[in-house]
Amino acid sequence: MKKESIFTLHNRASDCRARRGEVKTGHGVVQTPVFMPVGTQGTVKAITPENLQEMSAGIILGNTYHLYIRPGHELIERFGGLHKFMNWKGAILTDSGGFQIFSLKELAKITEEGAAFRSHLDGAKLFLSPEDAVEVQQALGSDIMMCLDTCIPFPATEQETIESTNLTTRWAKRCRKAHTRREQLLFGIVQGGMFPELRKKHAEELIDIGFDGYAIGGLSVGEDKELMREMVEATTPHLPEDYPRYLMGVGTPSDLVEGVRRGVDMFDCVMPTRNARNGTLFTSTGRVVIKNARHRDDQGPLDESCSCYTCRNYSRGYLHHLFKSREILSYHLNTIHNLHYYLHLMETIRAAIERDDFAQFRQDFYSKLESE
Repeated sequence: MKKESIFTLHNRASDCRARRGEVKTGHGVVQTPVFMPVGTQGTVKAITPENLQEMSAGIILGNTYHLYIRPGHELIERFGGLHKFMNWKGAILTDSGGFQIFSLKELAKITEEGAAFRSHLDGAKLFLSPEDAVEVQQALGSDIMMCLDTCIPFPATEQETIESTNLTTRWAKRCRKAHTRREQLLFGIVQGGMFPELRKKHAEELIDIGFDGYAIGGLSVGEDKELMREMVEATTPHLPEDYPRYLMGVGTPSDLVEGVRRGVDMFDCVMPTRNARNGTLFTSTGRVVIKNARHRDDQGPLDESCSCYTCRNYSRGYLHHLFKSREILSYHLNTIHNLHYYLHLMETIRAAIERDDFAQFRQDFYSKLESE
């Protein structure tokens, strides 16, 4: 069943699958390709919503599993939804909780009905069905919701992959039926493990059900980069041109560049925020490990070509001191820089596609990289 698309395609690269478009949501139009900062528990760690607005972040990601457990979707709904609860005026995408349940597999049991699992906080017994996943996300009031899916471990046999993917299809039908607040968009998630034909088949099944967008799931679960990119390349041609495509949980800077090259529109990953707190910073010439002694006396900015608040105001030497001292300000300044780097990278990619110059952009991106 074909639905009216909320995606507008503006430009295509002439020599690869890169595309420039926009996604219309209830909290604004999101320019694509886009990176979505991850706000797991109703906050992007170490920074404020105002910081994100200053970086022109149009959309962030919230985590259904974590918000379901604490503080609870009913409470957030009483506050007027997640946007009001956290004072975020842009768009929000919530994942379904499927990946978190997968990652806590020793605490979870997957059945036809749904996922029975124990809270990672206190061990309490919990249950999430496909219908529950939609109900929770509708209560959160996110602009884009995700179907509950079963994430396939790596490695997995073809038979295991078939059974898991078929269950995801059945759950997707139930999610679609439970979706009553149509102003909130619902995306299906393409599984199929590391088997291109299964991914093609699953994409076709989800398109028949009819969703507002289509995600590529089950990647970055232990496979190498080459295989991951092969699976993206094997999947995107089977997703409709006039709907947004979202590659879930994948996100080194080169992953973004290579994902866009293969036709992906949306990305999320904890990497820029987590690495910021661990002292690994992304720059136009590669990664910088700020704790390294070589930065102790460096009076220059982290990245000469970066216009973020951190680079405009603070030296590498000061950032080195803050990190070595475990000062809270270190996490704040590092996170501002890393997210600005990611968001600016996507802005640069969008401009390159508009100029039909993506191949040159990609060449320049790799030519500047150097290891610390």
